[in-house]
Amino acid sequence: MRNFKELGVWQESRVLTKEIYLLTNSLPHDEKFGLISQIRRCVISIPSNIAEGAAKDSQKDFLRYLQISLGSSFELEIHLILCADLELLSKEKMGNHIENIERIQKRISSLIKFVKTQI
Repeated sequence: MRNFKELGVWQESRVLTKEIYLLTNSLPHDEKFGLISQIRRCVISIPSNIAEGAAKDSQKDFLRYLQISLGSSFELEIHLILCADLELLSKEKMGNHIENIERIQKRISSLIKFVKTQI
């Protein structure tokens, strides 16, 4: 069992989760059960799957959860892009969120590569 709290990518994705929750507060209320719900589900899935995978006994299981986490990060990215396309979020409100997501994606990908060498 690994200590997920020591993983930098988990720590960074936890910060991102808080930032995205705050960002979604600025979306229109009529998106509560649409984009807001989807965005929040995918952002919370990123650190949650890292943590859940870290608790698994095998590297293969850990790898699978990391891949799920990576997929959630890409889903989050497209939801935010769509919010900008639909003019629900301005570039100012989007801030550095896309860059932060891309950095987390790279970190998860690097961790996946490392774990693959351990199988």
